[in-house]
Amino acid sequence: MKLSTLSIILGLAFALPHVYGLLKPAEFGAAWRKFPRNVTWGYFLMALGTAWFLWNVKQENISDFAAYKPLMYIGFGLVGIGACLYVKDFLAVRGLAIVLLLLAKVMLDTARWVDTEWRLVIVVWAYIWITAGIWFTVSPWRLRDLINWKTATPQRVRVCSALRIALGLLVAILGMTTIRAAEQNKPQSAIERPASVDQVSRDTCDSVPRFQAEVREGVDVAPAAPV
Repeated sequence: MKLSTLSIILGLAFALPHVYGLLKPAEFGAAWRKFPRNVTWGYFLMALGTAWFLWNVKQENISDFAAYKPLMYIGFGLVGIGACLYVKDFLAVRGLAIVLLLLAKVMLDTARWVDTEWRLVIVVWAYIWITAGIWFTVSPWRLRDLINWKTATPQRVRVCSALRIALGLLVAILGMTTIRAAEQNKPQSAIERPASVDQVSRDTCDSVPRFQAEVREGVDVAPAAPV
């Protein structure tokens, strides 16, 4: 996925729900206060995070882990199921933390090669989510306290919703304009962009037989030394 597309999706998905917070702050705040202990949301987010993480493990091509992948599937899958069965307290917060960490990875991977300084908006946002994901995983009740503070009054709900809408629209507009224009520019050459580890390994493996063949050919045609 291109960074422009990801920015538009993230920006709109982040901004649109908070329109309800501007229109009906009391109802929006009441719904948010129920989220940390909502078991249904907890099951959904934990299942999404577990499946997403296992998919990432499947896509990983580091040979050191290849032999252990079946055990990793079972182990991480059991962790996700066990959390749903035995750690139901603040399960929605823990599931949200996992999804934020995984989504931040996608944002950073996608933004890596886009040649514009505006990509740093996505990068900084991703690191904020990483920090929040780690913090909420260790202390899930912190999100409850944060939500209670933000929804204490209807005016505070409106202000927080307006700020989130502004951030979401900014990211979406950047995706439609600056970031998309940067993606349409001529890509970096192979010299400018560092090769991946896999590509270096493949090139090395391909060059070894050619080198051996050249050595053998050189030995066969080499003139005999004078006596």
